[in-house]
Amino acid sequence: MRNLSIVASVVLGTSSVLATAVVADESKHRVVDKPLTLNVHLHDKKFTYDNNWPVELEAARLTGISLNNVTIGNTPDSQEAFNLMLASGELPDIVGGKFIKPNANRYGPEGAFIPLQDLIAEHAPNISALMKEKPEVFNSILAGDGNMYFVPYLTDGKYGRAYFIRTDWLDKLGLEAPNDVEELHKVLTAFRNNDPNGNGKKDEVPAFFRNWEEVLRLVTLWDGRSSGSDTYHDFHVVDGEIRHGYAGEGYKVGLTNVAQWYKEGLIDPEVFTRGSRAREYLLSNDLGGFTHDWFASTASYNDSLKDKVDGFKLEAFIPPASISGVRMEEHRRIPVKPEGWAISATNKYPVETIKYMDFWFSEQGRRLANFGVEGVHYDMIDGKAIFKPEILNSDRPVNSQLTDIGAQVRRGFYQDYGYEIQWTNKYALAGIDLYDQGDYLIDQFLGVSFNVEEQAVYDKHWNNIKTYMLEKQQAWVLGSEDIQSDWDNYMNELDKLGLNKVIKAMQSAYDRQYKS
Repeated sequence: MRNLSIVASVVLGTSSVLATAVVADESKHRVVDKPLTLNVHLHDKKFTYDNNWPVELEAARLTGISLNNVTIGNTPDSQEAFNLMLASGELPDIVGGKFIKPNANRYGPEGAFIPLQDLIAEHAPNISALMKEKPEVFNSILAGDGNMYFVPYLTDGKYGRAYFIRTDWLDKLGLEAPNDVEELHKVLTAFRNNDPNGNGKKDEVPAFFRNWEEVLRLVTLWDGRSSGSDTYHDFHVVDGEIRHGYAGEGYKVGLTNVAQWYKEGLIDPEVFTRGSRAREYLLSNDLGGFTHDWFASTASYNDSLKDKVDGFKLEAFIPPASISGVRMEEHRRIPVKPEGWAISATNKYPVETIKYMDFWFSEQGRRLANFGVEGVHYDMIDGKAIFKPEILNSDRPVNSQLTDIGAQVRRGFYQDYGYEIQWTNKYALAGIDLYDQGDYLIDQFLGVSFNVEEQAVYDKHWNNIKTYMLEKQQAWVLGSEDIQSDWDNYMNELDKLGLNKVIKAMQSAYDRQYKS
């Protein structure tokens, strides 16, 4: 009995020490002695902010600070939600969500938001350390006056989208994965004409895209450009010069061929209208053959459809060579998003707020933002956060489950690719390895921050220019207008609408921000 008592005493003593250590470790994140509630506008079309998300409740327990949602209106448009908030005349303590960068950098210099660099230097050691580690990233988010007005959402990982093709269809038709744009045309033609799904009908949709903008990505196969970042229709940089892909010769040639492919029935006839369910519908019904989409979620259909579509296999393959022999993957994960959150000038607790924001960049805060609550949504195994089996094995996508609990929400935080790799199957991993063997990724345009004059030029011209560009490209792809005969008038109209003025303003901002 004596020995048992000694053992019990040792065990209880150890537990007590561990418990004390855990409490002490957690107490370091405490920002306030008395609970403090801050109002927040955090808008994203993918979610509605919830005060009772498990992640938010855990953050409140650790820091003492709770957030109360005051987002105005019920709109999927983040800019519209922001405008509604401005029109109300009352800014909440924290403003964030999608596209906070242009709004913070525009209205910050006007006094709506406070500069953060001094606050960060004095009270946010985790953010400060990251700023020293990634100076080029944080430099890219500065406003035109040189100040930092928001804490950004930083992504992790290299790869985003890739080219996928039905390799079971290739096998049935005795074909290989296309090596260049000409071979891709031949393969898609075979998909269209040779009944690879074996149902005796000419119902195959050779090329389909969940996001209609991805059909524009095909212009890279003719040395055009569709975007310079992970945001559709963006500008890009060539040897230090700002350009826009939709005014380039490669775009003209590329879209001419895309329109021809559409006419030949190689591209989904509903590419502009089918919407985000295109991938699910066409793959589940054994109709879709080729696409450009995210590695993990696209490859997951090899698991979800293995018992529903006989022999189903959808695999990534390296970018087909363009007409000049260039293999380009135009899309990649940009290191910093125009998302995150800012502190309004009416916030009475800026020091406490920046400390709270800094919590999300601590080791524990980062895990919370990425994986959820330890012991509930994940466990620490060999020093890594590993999701619970019920999350990984659910019928629902992991990323959707995480958003439901307040994780992977576009607050200011640093993403951990370890959250995604866990539900990335062998097909996606094989594709990533394949892409790793080549040099296909291109540099991303991290954006610019305008001064008042540059902003005025951009605001006056860009929306009308972009609307015109998108209207014309859709008409050209659908065949209602002809790009070859329209091109000169199109370029003249872009000039009249002010494209050259916008590029000049962007070049001025770019030179100031990146070349000085």
